[in-house]
Amino acid sequence: MVGELENIDGFVVRQHKEWSEIITGFEARNHYSVMDTSGRELFKAAEKGGSVLARWFLKALRPFEIHLFRLDNSTVLRIVRPFRFYFHEVNIFDSEGRLLGNVKRKFTFMRRVYTVTDGTGTELFELFGPILHPWTFEIRCGDSKCGAIVKKWSGLMKEVFTDADNFGVNFPENWDIKLKALSLGAVFLIDFVHFENTGSNSDA
Repeated sequence: MVGELENIDGFVVRQHKEWSEIITGFEARNHYSVMDTSGRELFKAAEKGGSVLARWFLKALRPFEIHLFRLDNSTVLRIVRPFRFYFHEVNIFDSEGRLLGNVKRKFTFMRRVYTVTDGTGTELFELFGPILHPWTFEIRCGDSKCGAIVKKWSGLMKEVFTDADNFGVNFPENWDIKLKALSLGAVFLIDFVHFENTGSNSDA
């Protein structure tokens, strides 16, 4: 399992953009770094496969497979997104190919809500996006808030010239590692659905 997540209460996911993509506007495969809250790099993540046509025509709606790997290049997680027009979802697998869980958007009116389940389909927590806070997704465990996924501003000039996003995630330090891994997988889906083609704006 993802032992690096055991004693942390949050992390930062930083997307990397190539200048060629910024200049041409053509969607390249996404790449990310994952750090703890002190800035120590834990993992890298990279979008694998996918056709040029899918990236060109489907853009943020495209299916994807993102591999999360340690700095020694050993794979930790696979985050797989099938094509969905609205009920966006990802399945998250461990390094042995076992399904850890699923993150799926719920049907709601004027709300951004995702259900996070384990490999058997049992609901673990929800991600709730308040209308007045478009860059925030609360992690809700039952009726209480137990963390959040927040899109972080990285400076005006960077936001003007690129849609690269930095996300901060916080949760209880004693949370089960599987829950932390699922919240990490959720970040990549949220990035695609709500921020991939919108720069600093949000909603989809």
